[in-house]
Amino acid sequence: MKYLLLTAFTFCLFLTASAQDAIDKSPLDVSYYPSGYPLLKVQDKVNGTPLARIIFSRPQKNGRTIFGNLIEYGKLWRLGANEATEIEFFKNVDILGNNIKKGRYTMYAIPHPDKWTIIINKDTDSWGTFKYSKEKDVARFDVPVQTLETPVEYFNAYFEKNGKTAGLMIMWDNVRVTIPISL
Repeated sequence: MKYLLLTAFTFCLFLTASAQDAIDKSPLDVSYYPSGYPLLKVQDKVNGTPLARIIFSRPQKNGRTIFGNLIEYGKLWRLGANEATEIEFFKNVDILGNNIKKGRYTMYAIPHPDKWTIIINKDTDSWGTFKYSKEKDVARFDVPVQTLETPVEYFNAYFEKNGKTAGLMIMWDNVRVTIPISL
């Protein structure tokens, strides 16, 4: 009986340890424009489709130097962790003179100290940057880097109303970039 209890106890410890290992350190998140679109839709407070949705993983700073160290300047980055960040436009949009058709895309960035080159690519469901192909780029454009006074612990991307346009805010550590999106 003692052997059976010891075996059961060991098995429970193994399951607990395995479940803890399965917790993702960079959880998946999603943001819509307009903000909170799914809830607004359920409450019958919006008509039609949203403008855009972004799906991304949220790595943590954890005391690390992010830009220029963990994320190297001048190198392709998946904009977050795990799978490459995906953006879906539910309508045709314009981003800094780039006409982008309604659809789902992957977003990448090439960070520099003063600007980021943002890449919108038609390949989707990609892990990291391993299968990135420049031939599948839909748009490339530069956005200026803004320095934040207070560092942001978790990578974050969200939409904010900006006059008649939407701004996609991407922030992590002490850096923010804004991508202007208009119809």
